[in-house]
Amino acid sequence: MPKARPAAPSLSVFFPAYNDAPSLPGLLEKTFALLPQLTGDYEVIVVNDGSRDQTAEVLAQLQQKYGPRLRVVTHERNMGYGAALRSGFAAATKELVFYTDGDGQYDPGELPKLLEQMKPDVGLVNGYKIERHDPWHRIFIGRVYNAFARVLFRIRIRDIDCDFRLIRRSLLEEIRLRSTSGTICVELVRKLELSPYRVVEVPVHHYPRLHGRSQFFRVRSLATTFLQLIRLYYRLVIRPAINGENPRLA
Repeated sequence: MPKARPAAPSLSVFFPAYNDAPSLPGLLEKTFALLPQLTGDYEVIVVNDGSRDQTAEVLAQLQQKYGPRLRVVTHERNMGYGAALRSGFAAATKELVFYTDGDGQYDPGELPKLLEQMKPDVGLVNGYKIERHDPWHRIFIGRVYNAFARVLFRIRIRDIDCDFRLIRRSLLEEIRLRSTSGTICVELVRKLELSPYRVVEVPVHHYPRLHGRSQFFRVRSLATTFLQLIRLYYRLVIRPAINGENPRLA
């Protein structure tokens, strides 16, 4: 007799969103068309991080369209990218958690490439950009930030700020995330790399931003990120070395 195919894993998909009203309808349409082909047990979550545009109204309309499969978590004020990710992780209830940004610069249609690599001994499947489609200054700052963070925190993956990730929820429950800014990507990857599970990288496409502008590359955001990065280095590297703490819980 032929071997029975393993059951498809349950899947939480979430999108952190800030002023992403124009991109969310197309993003969710593609997501809801894809997920039934992958698993019968899924949920989609959007974290509205205090958006000032029509994101709330758009999401209310989309909830009427997609029903209870679409859940919305709302921050009454903008709390930062890290806070949005933490809310998404806390809201997720399924075995595997996938997230990417709500601005449409990544294609959720590439999620199957990540699922193919999620073996029993893998805890994180992380995308890396084949080619970054952003203004030159964002590409430059991103490369400097990525190289600096990889050296400082001894991170092995090549593309820390590629927010196209598939993670075992059991691992998310074992770590403690504290960052509120974009430094959460460093904190998240570093703590996941310290787990007993393997990390796998997959090439994914990156597309030009068609609506709005990035919050990360504003002067105030960069200053906040830099200060949090220094605090994060103390918390994840220096303090555990001095006190013998588990950096995954720091």
